[in-house]
Amino acid sequence: MRYSYEYKRKCVELYRQGIWPPTPDGIKDEKNFRKMIRGWYRIEENCGPEALKYKSQNKRWTPQERYELVAQVIVGQSIKETAFRAGINSGMLYQWVQKYKTKGYNGLIDIKKGRPPKEPQMKKEIKPTPLTESEREELIRLRAEVEYIRAENEVIKKEIALREEKEAARLKAKKQQLSKNSAKRDIS
Repeated sequence: MRYSYEYKRKCVELYRQGIWPPTPDGIKDEKNFRKMIRGWYRIEENCGPEALKYKSQNKRWTPQERYELVAQVIVGQSIKETAFRAGINSGMLYQWVQKYKTKGYNGLIDIKKGRPPKEPQMKKEIKPTPLTESEREELIRLRAEVEYIRAENEVIKKEIALREEKEAARLKAKKQQLSKNSAKRDIS
């Protein structure tokens, strides 16, 4: 359930006065609701009333900022207290501590998640720079050279095809000659 900023402030004020606010409809466990109110109170005490507002976008923590929080926990401060002072969830800080213990500082660096793109070159837009005069001249020369080589290749392909035709005709004639000779032998 998502609570409004005003509702959170009202609950915290009642908690300060020593009064538990009534549990809203749909909440089955009153203990968890009271635990949440104590958490709101601690966040407001450490970070101010603005910390109870929902942010449109989550804060990006740099590895250095994460390390500072993890260092506080390693020195001996409690995870919950450090998390409340920083205005983050204690579970997130616990994960950072575990990553730091297993992987060191590199565990605190964000790793890009998800499947890599199949064709990364499609993602990047390549904008070619305009050609200089010398590059343009070289391009014209290279295109002419490519055309010459293509024409040469066509000639070579035609020569090969003619040779193959001649060879096929020669083999056919030889085969016919052999078949005539074998026919004469059979008759004799």
